[in-house]
Amino acid sequence: MAETHEGRVAIVTGAAGGIGRAISEHLARRGAKVVLVDKDDPSQTQAAVGGEAMTAVFDVTSSTKWAELVTAVIDAYGRVDILINNAGVMPIVPIDETDLDLWRNTFAINLEAHFIAAKSVIGIMRTQKYGRIISLSSNTIGASYPGMCAYMASKMGVIGFVRGLANDLGNDGITVNAVMPGLTNTPGTAAASDTMRIEVANAQPIKRLGEPEDVAGPVSFLASEEARHITGQVLVVDGGMYKIS
Repeated sequence: MAETHEGRVAIVTGAAGGIGRAISEHLARRGAKVVLVDKDDPSQTQAAVGGEAMTAVFDVTSSTKWAELVTAVIDAYGRVDILINNAGVMPIVPIDETDLDLWRNTFAINLEAHFIAAKSVIGIMRTQKYGRIISLSSNTIGASYPGMCAYMASKMGVIGFVRGLANDLGNDGITVNAVMPGLTNTPGTAAASDTMRIEVANAQPIKRLGEPEDVAGPVSFLASEEARHITGQVLVVDGGMYKIS
């Protein structure tokens, strides 16, 4: 496998497990130095990608913690090349039971944190004239699942954010894109019922749920030099469920 990320420094949120861990391992195999961020201890991912990988345990909605992290990464490696906004929550709650706290928390983690993280790395990326920012959205924005109003709204917001940020950074050597997975077998989707899982798999041309590794490859591509002329786009990775319209 070509080491297309040799010498690059990548920050991955939600890196303790699931899609974040798979992305971290994929980037590391391709030569990147990976910084692992999660609210939980990412030591298992650290062991998988190499014991020297930098880790940070904090709430991704904290602008103070982001500023501290980016300073530490620059001190250690001298650069930040790739930001993967992967951390997220997926509440499945009927609208009648969705209160303002749940709504705001969903947006804070699934969307606002993407803004805070991006703002934290834009300065060094502009200095380098190089950067890759990739945010995880979700194909549920085109689905008909009940109880996902807050989640779907936040993930639709990710697409608008990516498009707007791409417009702002296009002349700085920085690309900004989103990846839209389908329902994927991770701890973060544990709230999805067995009925939903079966229905999703049966509705896809590829009749199985996604695995974290299915998402990691496309993310790695968008983070590579090969994707240098792709920005403001959404790459759907869901076994063919999402319908183009």
